Amino acid sequence: MASIPSTRTRSLRPATREAIYGYAMASPWLLGFAVFTVFPMVAALVLSFFRIDFLTETQFIGLSWWDSVFSDRIVRKAFYNTGVYVVAVVPLNTVLALMIAVLLNQGIAGQSIWRTIYYLPSVVSGVAVSLLWQWLYHPEVGLINSMLYRIGIQGPRWIYSEEWAMPAVVIMTLWGAGAAMLIYLAGLRDIPTSLYEAAEIDGAGPVRRFFRITLPMLSPTIFFNVIMNIIAAWQVFTQAFVMTDGGPNNATLTMVLHIYRTAFENFYFGYASAQAWHCLLSLWFSY
Repeated sequence: MASIPSTRTRSLRPATREAIYGYAMASPWLLGFAVFTVFPMVAALVLSFFRIDFLTETQFIGLSWWDSVFSDRIVRKAFYNTGVYVVAVVPLNTVLALMIAVLLNQGIAGQSIWRTIYYLPSVVSGVAVSLLWQWLYHPEVGLINSMLYRIGIQGPRWIYSEEWAMPAVVIMTLWGAGAAMLIYLAGLRDIPTSLYEAAEIDGAGPVRRFFRITLPMLSPTIFFNVIMNIIAAWQVFTQAFVMTDGGPNNATLTMVLHIYRTAFENFYFGYASAQAWHCLLSLWFSY
């Protein structure tokens, strides 16, 4: 009886095997991205063409919600407030975190303790931090105005004032600069000390070494932190929701808070979806 000849399988090329392994390792993230990001975005785009509250009958209304978004004064106000918050927080957070990281990288006494102190606020719950600063900003019994009163300064009404509400939220956000500081510290550790030694031999002072060595070598880290800060700033919600509820007179109404109100307080899920896509497209074309 003749034996069946064995088939010879061709082995995959190294580049193909590497690509398969790469996609296999990235598949959990890709699956999560598809389920929790891409699908909600597509679903929101579809919902923006319907009048829907998930309680009564769904009605197709075409571009009516989109027409309402472009003429909605509150939407423009929320988008403007969020833009002001981003423009204020991102540069200030970047500069403050970088300054703290540079100071803590000088080998000062109790370095580990200081790093822990500066990093702790960034791991505290956003609701807890907001409630704490709500008390600090109280115009009558708050700690900040009490300290200002002791040195003869009449403190503002902070979050209870239309003019000071947004600056108060910005100041509170800067309290959590420890997360970016930690990343800057890691970047500073990767800069070769030989560069500083050579510059010092050539007579370069601390300021010149900072601008000629530290900043250029730290530019990828700065770019990463700036991008992450921009994303987080456009998504600001907790501070405005807990501390001011968007007030006074919509002075701290952010885009995410307005979308939340439209969807989960007024049950206009289609209009909220249109607002979300309007914000996304506005940012896309502005950048």
